[in-house]
Amino acid sequence: MKRLHPPAKPLVFLLCLLLGGVDTAGATSVADELRGRLETSLYRDSTVTWVVAGEPIRAREALPTFYEDRYFEPAWVDPAAPEVMEDLLLAIQQSTRHGLNPGDYHLQAISELQAKGSKGDVRDLADLDFLLTDAFLVLGAHLVAGRIDPESFDPEWLAVRREVDLVQTLNVAIRSAKPLQVLDSLAPNHPHYDLLLTALETYRGFEPWSTVPEDGKKIEPDDVRWSAVLARLKATGDLPQQVDPADLDGALEGVKRFQRRHGLGDDGVVGPKTQQAMNVPLAERIRALELNLERWRWLPRDLGDRYVLVDIPAFSLRVVERGVTIFESRVVVGRSYRRTPVMSDTIRYLVLNPYWEVPYKLAVEDKLPEIRKDLTYLARNGFQVFQGWGSEQREIDPSTIDWQSLSRKHFPYRLRQAPGPLNALGRIKFMFPNKFSVYLHDTPTREHFRLPERAASSGCIRVEKPVELATVLLAGSPEGSLEALEHLLARERNRTVPIREGWPVHLQYWTAAIDESGSLGFRNDIYGRDKLLAEALAQAPSPSSPAGAP
Repeated sequence: MKRLHPPAKPLVFLLCLLLGGVDTAGATSVADELRGRLETSLYRDSTVTWVVAGEPIRAREALPTFYEDRYFEPAWVDPAAPEVMEDLLLAIQQSTRHGLNPGDYHLQAISELQAKGSKGDVRDLADLDFLLTDAFLVLGAHLVAGRIDPESFDPEWLAVRREVDLVQTLNVAIRSAKPLQVLDSLAPNHPHYDLLLTALETYRGFEPWSTVPEDGKKIEPDDVRWSAVLARLKATGDLPQQVDPADLDGALEGVKRFQRRHGLGDDGVVGPKTQQAMNVPLAERIRALELNLERWRWLPRDLGDRYVLVDIPAFSLRVVERGVTIFESRVVVGRSYRRTPVMSDTIRYLVLNPYWEVPYKLAVEDKLPEIRKDLTYLARNGFQVFQGWGSEQREIDPSTIDWQSLSRKHFPYRLRQAPGPLNALGRIKFMFPNKFSVYLHDTPTREHFRLPERAASSGCIRVEKPVELATVLLAGSPEGSLEALEHLLARERNRTVPIREGWPVHLQYWTAAIDESGSLGFRNDIYGRDKLLAEALAQAPSPSSPAGAP
């Protein structure tokens, strides 16, 4: 924490005079009031809520630093420049545009203090200045790095949160007299974030749509419910308002468009799942947009000139280069009880014809029961049993082990599956070493890729087109051609292939997102993460600052 007392020198005293810090007539100035409040050191005790005009101050470190650096000169209550305060008030009011709540930034208290005008005393003016400064710093922090830290409620979510010098940013806003513009510049600088902002505004302008009656049966054009289907499609623009009800081809295309936007099989049949998606309330869709804007604020400002993106609820992988998708593949992600984590990292190497070291949890929960039922399970599926690691590693004959005596708490062995057609990782795995031990990989199990919903793995991501993905990531290297890669794979020898520059990879969880055509889509909250986030956002913002915040 910086000192709060400027050096006692004649020049400093003169500055205080010029800035209103001392009134020659002996009356307390706003600067005196600001300094006196800060000198109480109340903000130093994190166990005590620092309250101004009934509002908690949350920028407990940045706010004192800001005033110290300007020798306690007020920042906002200059009667000669009221437009600066008004611009910040507009920014607070417009925080709803980003899915944020203006109440978190003292809007009502600021408005009440501002309304006092000339009737307010020095304490009121100091209160107003403090609250405006805190509002800027906290709103700026939320736009930079999100309102909350996802790891505080979801240990499987690692955010790469941006950091900005918000005190310096505040100084820029005041000097330029454009706090709204400066604050807007702190939000994620990505086209998809901007498109979500537009989508949120659009959905807030919709009238709540009527419910499509559900009875568990599909809805045909001759069904009395068909008019409700058409009305629902028109409500969100999946069907033009002026379409002729007798235009079955047009209606069918509208159904398919709706299904594609919601991650459903686009067969044009209005079955139970399509009906359920149509009946999700407007308020819930709006909330999903707000939640996913928050998730964008947890991402690095720059995803990279090129990167791999896995959208978990959409069961999809894309490779993006200079803003253009150059490769796509379906993926299979973790089951609800073995969730794929959210994180950003770098793919550093590939492993061709990999061994599979079975994680301990899977060994005792999945494999041990299979082995107990059939002792030939290991040999039939290419597994070896080991004890120890490295130079102390030794292979154990499975027939010498009393498998019935082993348990989750007592399993002193390692299971390893050899390369080959039965290997659970297929022929390639894509490595970005991380604490969750997850990665992308091939798979010999292909049937899940034909399903619209593909949550069936133990946490890692199975890629439908792994060889094609490998050629994209290895482009320009000796192993980067399809022919060279297939030659190496055919040898069935375990081999590590480095990626010289690495590829950024982002495993993300978006239940509302914009696709490549610019169309808004919604996905099922397969892991219940929307609910967790909504509950966390319902709490008051933390008095201690998140990463990137004051």
